[in-house]
Amino acid sequence: MNGKAATRGEAHLSARTRLERGRTALGPALELVHTGRAPTRAVLTAELGVTRATAGAVAAELEALGLIRIDAKPSAAAGSQGRPSHRLSVAETGPVALAAQVHADGFRAALVGLGGRIVATAPGCETIDADPAQVLGSVIEAGAQLLRETGRRCVGAGLAVPSAVAEPEGTALNPLHLAWPAGAQVREIFADCVRNAGIEGPAFTGNDVNLAALAEHRHGAGRGARDLLCVATGHRGVGGALVLDGRLHTGSSGLALEVGHLTVHPEGRPCYCGSRGCLDVETDPLAFLTAVGVEPGPEGLLVQARALLAERYADPAVRIAAEALIDRLGLGLAGLVNILNPDRIILGGLHRSLLEADHERLCAVVADRSLWGRSGGVPILACTLDHNSLVGAAELAWQPVLDDPLGALG
Repeated sequence: MNGKAATRGEAHLSARTRLERGRTALGPALELVHTGRAPTRAVLTAELGVTRATAGAVAAELEALGLIRIDAKPSAAAGSQGRPSHRLSVAETGPVALAAQVHADGFRAALVGLGGRIVATAPGCETIDADPAQVLGSVIEAGAQLLRETGRRCVGAGLAVPSAVAEPEGTALNPLHLAWPAGAQVREIFADCVRNAGIEGPAFTGNDVNLAALAEHRHGAGRGARDLLCVATGHRGVGGALVLDGRLHTGSSGLALEVGHLTVHPEGRPCYCGSRGCLDVETDPLAFLTAVGVEPGPEGLLVQARALLAERYADPAVRIAAEALIDRLGLGLAGLVNILNPDRIILGGLHRSLLEADHERLCAVVADRSLWGRSGGVPILACTLDHNSLVGAAELAWQPVLDDPLGALG
């Protein structure tokens, strides 16, 4: 082989190696942009541990797939020197995931793009039918209408439900606050509804608080936490979730972190689980309204409870009721801190409002009743994403794309 031929062969081998390496890096690169951890090509290069040329090829491939946008001529920051690195962002007009959530006061459908950005949303009915197929068919029809209106490509669908979801069957083990039968095959029913609506892509189902925690870890108050504990009320009841090293901890069969059934008031209200005084019935919106002496209204329990807390906290009856819920929530959190030793706690639903009403009181209860709380304290923050369970449901549908963009989108 002469010198020129050898040089061309080596160049071809180098280009092919770079291409193969780049394709392997597509998923990790997309996840970095998706979660906001690679805002520039320079950061992407460093995070991936590849050459600048490979990072550029990877970014270009993701842009060609319609997933990200490259700004090759960003304006330089004041006082900076040299040419600024290309800026990377998710494509605002790119594909979406169809996300659905069912709760005690109704349902909601949404289209969610990369970066956890809600593109469009549609609320549903306020009365949940006892037939899961009827409800899920309605929520998918609402989502399908959003897809028709926007003309977006759909990568798949995700569903958040207020129940533990047993794995691998995908059954709603205990939809206590819905009229659905225990063990309803929600994943199979949801997948059938998605398929019957002509929507392409896989369908997934998960517990609403698990999905809220996943969304907050990637896009909200949980960013950067290694051992993240999320506790939140739904419209009824209380749930919990744990994210370890970026992955949801769901236990051996999907049923981990049923924190709503921790006893925090042994002489308290009877719980659906058969015990008494559980977090589920002592610190949820209905418990708060009952303690204040307010009848549930048509706007939904969570909306009504949060508005009452925000608008009438100076009322002695409201404050006393809120303080009782804060103390019981703090007792439950202290037990979880002793067992799990998280590096951050985030609170959602009514618990977020209770934290904002009296942050000092809640933190003091947790510190006083937990060993690790006294030894240094655990940050307790409010969830920051609107509709975080919907965003988390979309994360399930986006995951195959994040794992293998070329394979998922072809």
